[in-house]
Amino acid sequence: MDINGISAIVTGGASGIGEACARQLTARGAKVVIADLQDDKGNALASELGGAFAHVDVTNTDEVIAAVELAKEMGPLRALVNSAGIGWATRTIGKDGRYESAHDLEVFRKVVEVNLIGTFNCIRLAATAMSQTEPLDSGERGAIVNISSVAAFDGQIGQASYSASKGGVVGMTLPVARDLSAVGIRVNTVAPGLIDTPIYGQGEASEAFKANLEKGVLFPKRLGTPDELASMVLELIGNSYMNAETIRVDGGIRMQPK
Repeated sequence: MDINGISAIVTGGASGIGEACARQLTARGAKVVIADLQDDKGNALASELGGAFAHVDVTNTDEVIAAVELAKEMGPLRALVNSAGIGWATRTIGKDGRYESAHDLEVFRKVVEVNLIGTFNCIRLAATAMSQTEPLDSGERGAIVNISSVAAFDGQIGQASYSASKGGVVGMTLPVARDLSAVGIRVNTVAPGLIDTPIYGQGEASEAFKANLEKGVLFPKRLGTPDELASMVLELIGNSYMNAETIRVDGGIRMQPK
């Protein structure tokens, strides 16, 4: 699928992996709607790229629809990248044997709501708009790429909510791709490993922490870059024979229990 001239939505597009995807989509000729909660960063990036910013909570249907409508104004909507997500680290039970010390159920619910339900919310609404877009000569109307995580397969201690949410994204990739095949929309998922984004902070302590993480990477012995992850996302959008797959981009790492 030719990316030049299309419009695309990138959730979580104001920073990190989402920002890298927005930049690479723009470089390939797409008009990008950056859908994020970070108003200042999102507006600044949209201005730089010649795209648009939409304040979006991915669990808020009205806000997602507004972003979809904005994208439709900029060109035929043919791409969605679901990069918005949150993380949390809490063990399932506490050490004192008290019910009150067990994993906060509201926290678990919130992580699943954003990472899994929010991703599906964006898929169902963007795909609805894509289904009304004029098909290409091949019959293709669009492509969706979800960002999961290697935690979907190698969840570590304390990652119950995060792994469950990301595993759900992997699990729905095939059935959603099957659903949307009827209207010519492809669905794939990328499962990043350790990607060097602002989430790790800056400074000496941050660098020491990242150096320790790198030890588990098979090769190359370093954290991945957002651009390396984004290049796979762009391949999945552009390659019309990629469908219903989940691809790890992780340097061969297999996460240990902790």
